[in-house]
Amino acid sequence: MAAAPCGHQRLRSALVTTVSPQSSYTARHLSVLEGLEAVRKRPGMYIGSTDSRGLMHCLWEIIDNAVDEALAGHCDEIEVVLHADSSVEVHDNGRGIPVDIEPKTGLSGVEVVFTKLHAGGKFGGGSYGASGGLHGVGASVVNALSSRLDVEVERGGKVHRMTFHRGEPGVFTDPVSGPSPESPFTPFISGSELAVAGRAPKARTGTRVRYWADRQVFPATAVFSYDELVTRVRQTTFLVPGLTVTVRDERRLPGTPGADGPHSERFQHSGGTVDFVDFLAPDAPVTGTWHLTGSATFEETVPVLDDKGHLSPKAVTRECEVDIALRWGAGYETEVQTFVNIIATPKGGSHLAGFEAGLLRTLRKAVETNARRLKISNRGEAERIEKDDVLAGLTAVVTVRLAEPQFEGQTKEVLGTAPVRAIVAKVVDTQLGALLSSPKRDQKTQTTLLLDKLVAEMRARLSARHQKEISRRKNALETSSLPAKLADCRSDDVDRSELFIVEGDSALGTAKLARSSDFQALLPIRGKILNVQKASITDMLKNAECAAIIQVIGAGSGRSFDLGAARYGKIVLMTDADVDGAHIRTLLLTLFFRYMRPLVDAGRVYAAVPPLHRIEVIGAGSRKNEYVYTYSESELTATLTKLERAGRRYKEDIQRYKGLGEMDADQLAETTMDPRHRTLRRVTMRHAEEAEKVFELLMGSDVAPRKDFIVAGAVELDRSRIDA
Repeated sequence: MAAAPCGHQRLRSALVTTVSPQSSYTARHLSVLEGLEAVRKRPGMYIGSTDSRGLMHCLWEIIDNAVDEALAGHCDEIEVVLHADSSVEVHDNGRGIPVDIEPKTGLSGVEVVFTKLHAGGKFGGGSYGASGGLHGVGASVVNALSSRLDVEVERGGKVHRMTFHRGEPGVFTDPVSGPSPESPFTPFISGSELAVAGRAPKARTGTRVRYWADRQVFPATAVFSYDELVTRVRQTTFLVPGLTVTVRDERRLPGTPGADGPHSERFQHSGGTVDFVDFLAPDAPVTGTWHLTGSATFEETVPVLDDKGHLSPKAVTRECEVDIALRWGAGYETEVQTFVNIIATPKGGSHLAGFEAGLLRTLRKAVETNARRLKISNRGEAERIEKDDVLAGLTAVVTVRLAEPQFEGQTKEVLGTAPVRAIVAKVVDTQLGALLSSPKRDQKTQTTLLLDKLVAEMRARLSARHQKEISRRKNALETSSLPAKLADCRSDDVDRSELFIVEGDSALGTAKLARSSDFQALLPIRGKILNVQKASITDMLKNAECAAIIQVIGAGSGRSFDLGAARYGKIVLMTDADVDGAHIRTLLLTLFFRYMRPLVDAGRVYAAVPPLHRIEVIGAGSRKNEYVYTYSESELTATLTKLERAGRRYKEDIQRYKGLGEMDADQLAETTMDPRHRTLRRVTMRHAEEAEKVFELLMGSDVAPRKDFIVAGAVELDRSRIDA
């Protein structure tokens, strides 16, 4: 056998497992593998990376091909199976990949799709008007990066089958136990064969692709993520109403829903972007979910193959369809997801830029029109709505559909088609503008609430910016801008310093004597602060106690909160150990949860645990009496029982603390403030979703559910526990 050039020799050893010595390396291998060789050498150019992210991208390419059939109206069922042998299978009931011979290459349509880069039904010809796999490299790239790929096509009453080994078509000799990439493989030499593996009903069509990722490319740590797969499938069924996608996991991996056995989930949604937004929305609504749709055309010059196979520029007219659903909620988190032909574009692009530009322009007009009611000055740039104000509390899904969109790279994370920006902006401007100026009563109410929210966000941003400029400790002390009632500490070390928010002036007096003034600051609050769960941002900022807390902490509020600017390492809520104290603590936690959540996320908010009782135990002989503190009625009973069993005597007048003010400084320091002896409860976000529901139930503006909750719990109330 004649020696082959060294580069091709390496390719042959990587791609051919079993082959006759006489014809192991022919020109046919060069023609089929020349493009796929580049994929194997530089996989990052095509799938982004070779970790789990790249592995999942390969799966998206196969799934997206099936979804394109659904977008074209030829498919309504897709099944995805994660097999126990690390392979993955995607089956759709679309038209099936063409099995006839493609005249230019002399290969079957199946082989063209899986071995030729930039080949498929997405380069004109009317096969797909708008598709996700527009580059025509998806299936061939997955094939090149798979140690084995099997494809079956049901078409014309037959089941056609072809197998590949690292991109090379051929035949595997599988054992009775089933297919495996380790089975002996014989490549085709003189010509390929699309085998007929069986018969199928004439009316049934579809494509089944099963592949094993090549571990020469992907490390063993790269695995398919079930949660990521389910999230992507769910969003696809939202964006393609009527499509049913079933996901089945047979791997039995620990920590997955299928750990104890095969697990299957079925997804189908008849709504669309409106239902998708309602699913994504994390907070209570301020407006309804609005649906904006429209379309426009634009011209684009593209290279087109003529009859002689030459590329020549040609001006073509494209149509861009826009489908947007959006709503504003009571919170300030933003959730905007963008898609092009149902392909997610997590880094945005021209469609997102157009959406944000149209949104800002339209809402600025609405605010200017209602400036008198909103008490906004149109003079100067100070009081002007900015993008962050508009995005606060916004949940939106932005979808555009167009033929042959331009992306920045094969991973399709950023849309680059420039004319889409103006089209989306115009749709938003026209449709949203009509909604905001609608004379319908319900629509006017929603518009009023939205504009009030935007103006409140703007004022909160301006206030936070102002506070940030003056909130650094040194500047604050020099300008005396902090509240006079703040008893600050001397230390400038943020990690060491602590702010105690104290209930009442009486407790403040004792706490001043009990604290270590070097690192412990005190801020008293008077009574019960505003319930910010059902109050507007404007009302919250007007409330003296809320404003003082935000000003003292010095990191702003809401979206503009800057954790790095916080002046204290710990925020400790120190309230009385009674019902009123618990209520005040809940109101304070509502303020932190709603407007200073990063502090809670970072574990820097604590609740002090003051004692309820003090037991004076009589010392034996000349020993001094000692004091034992208990923190609940059950602990008191258990402690007294323990003392009696030990033969210890105690004074019968057990002190019951009604509030922090009843303690002297030594008692307060020993039990609640001294880091060497105190107990603090850290407030965490471990159950944030449940906490959000409880805050809304107990502190929100909807009274009926709260009344039902109180009535349902009244039967369990122990009347003796009422401190009256």
